[in-house]
Amino acid sequence: MKLNRSTSHAIRILIECARNDGKLVKVADLSAQLGITPQNVFKIVHILSHAGLVRAMRGRYGGVKLARAAGAIRVGDAVRAMESTEIELESEGTSKLDRKVSIEVNRVLDDALDAFISILDQHSLADLASGAVGASAAPHAQAKTHRQPTRPATPRVASRRAE
Repeated sequence: MKLNRSTSHAIRILIECARNDGKLVKVADLSAQLGITPQNVFKIVHILSHAGLVRAMRGRYGGVKLARAAGAIRVGDAVRAMESTEIELESEGTSKLDRKVSIEVNRVLDDALDAFISILDQHSLADLASGAVGASAAPHAQAKTHRQPTRPATPRVASRRAE
């Protein structure tokens, strides 16, 4: 599964806010530190604010800070705020069988998405900000996003010359 670039930016913005221990962080500073345009930072902060993850204060002395403790914010919360968490396979035909297959596939996709989000919910923003996820994520680190199919080893047959 590939998440949107905005989701990556949102998680990085949340981590920077967590590292500032409740102090306001200016959007210009976030933009410069993370290499994100100020417009994108504003857009993402707006979405995160509506999700209840950050508080944004306007004005000269304004900025952004976490709405609650970093330990209370799960990575899944950020993904839910930024991504569509509804998957639906459209029915190809109008027959009862086509609709039934679509319903069954949608159930499987919903289960897979729930499992994905539940793994993200096992990690808090505080874990990411402190770097504590590295040790606990080791079993998952072996999974790669793009795997090349492996070929079965071909047994070598020693050629014998007729003597």
